[in-house]
Amino acid sequence: MEPKKNSKANVGRNSSLYFAIGLALMLFLTNYAINYKTYDEVVTDIGVVTMEEVIEEEIPITNLMATPPPPPPPPAAPEVIEIVEDEVEVEETVIESTEVDQETEIVEVEEVVEVEAVEEDIEVPFAVIENVPVFPGCEKGNNAAKKKCMSEKIQKFVTKKFNTELASDLGLSGRQRINVIFKIDKSGKVTGVRSRAPHPGLEKEAARVINLLPKMKPGMQRGKAVTVPYSLPIVFQVQD
Repeated sequence: MEPKKNSKANVGRNSSLYFAIGLALMLFLTNYAINYKTYDEVVTDIGVVTMEEVIEEEIPITNLMATPPPPPPPPAAPEVIEIVEDEVEVEETVIESTEVDQETEIVEVEEVVEVEAVEEDIEVPFAVIENVPVFPGCEKGNNAAKKKCMSEKIQKFVTKKFNTELASDLGLSGRQRINVIFKIDKSGKVTGVRSRAPHPGLEKEAARVINLLPKMKPGMQRGKAVTVPYSLPIVFQVQD
């Protein structure tokens, strides 16, 4: 049995065309596959842009038709000038000349008596004086040692001379305190004794004893003798 074949059917007739179309399609697919790219999905926060509301400033409207300022006040009236008649006599001040000629009598000046300047009596507290007054027997040592020696000597002197039995005679009892203030002047003598006590009799006795203190070497401040005030409390117990 012979196969039937169409004489008009030629398979290889369009083979070159199909080959070209297939080659072009393969090149396109190959090029697409080579250039194909993929990217990871990333979420980027670009922030939120906010626009603030612009506040419109109200500009006041200038009133161009403002009231003009008032006119300046009129100038003050001039003062009334009083005219003096020629008949009124005006006293004139006569200035005498101080020039001297040969006929001028020269008055002799009497001798000028110089008055000595009175030196001020300066007082310096006992606590701050440069050189304290020196009690007899306290010549040695520095300023602090002389202060201590002077205080001890005065206390011993007052204890020895003060009449403590006077308080009993005055009817006083218990602890008695007398505050005494005096000054050591520029010559070293005790002056200005003042005392304060519960009884006037004790005040007189304290003043009597302080006035018996010996003459001392005066205190010195900047190389000059000065007055130094000194306070002394006298305390004793009245024996019943």
